[in-house]
Amino acid sequence: MNGNDNQHKPGERVAKVIARAGLASRREAETWIAAGRVAVNGEVIASPARNVSAADRIAVDGVPLPQRERTRLFLYHKPRGLVTTHADPQGRPTIFAALPKNLPRLISVGRLDLATEGLLLLTNDGGLARTLELPSTAWLRRYRVRAYGKVMQPQLDALRDGITIDGIRYGPIDAQLDREQTSNVWITFAIREGKNREVRNVLRHLGLQVARLIRVSFGPFQLGDLPEGDVAEVPTRILRDQLGEKLAKAAGNYLSSQLIGAEARRLGFLELR
Repeated sequence: MNGNDNQHKPGERVAKVIARAGLASRREAETWIAAGRVAVNGEVIASPARNVSAADRIAVDGVPLPQRERTRLFLYHKPRGLVTTHADPQGRPTIFAALPKNLPRLISVGRLDLATEGLLLLTNDGGLARTLELPSTAWLRRYRVRAYGKVMQPQLDALRDGITIDGIRYGPIDAQLDREQTSNVWITFAIREGKNREVRNVLRHLGLQVARLIRVSFGPFQLGDLPEGDVAEVPTRILRDQLGEKLAKAAGNYLSSQLIGAEARRLGFLELR
């Protein structure tokens, strides 16, 4: 195939289009394709290596793909005791079952485990979710931690160069000892990668047992005084500004309209100030 042929290849990968329609993450869409649940122009496809254009008709389980909406991002104050999934095999309560019913179909940007509370980003755009999860995006995740045990600031300072625990390498960590009490401490813990159970694993390595873990920020977005269990939509103009041109292009965001003022109140969401 020559360069001219490649220039005329249509659109983008079908799994990416499904993700951007807000039905699933790109990985989930690829699983659906492998299971024979996706059809293009009436033909069931078996491989995600298929490019589609706006002229193609895509259906999942026989239902046409919904028209793409503008990219939307929500801040959610996740309570403890909820799992970050649409359906849990163990039957535990999920964040998506707990969300207000007037929200669109959403996916999470990363996860918070069952016992972790605080800020979780939700979006209707799989492309945005994938981009913000990537280690290369390097957005800072900041946590407030209450842990049983004792630790000294020099031990926390040593984490700035990263640490390897049980063969897993964790990148640079900024940890500050905020308060010492009789049997526990409060620490502010900031990381950029967000590997599975990173905060708990690192503090356990230092002899601390995490009693409470609260994510207070993700990149430029803050938990602030958002009440537990509540959702706030980020106005489009703020989302566009915070993403910047590079991230917005990488995510393929559709940010052509704005949710401000009266429209935000009509939809019943808290507007981010």
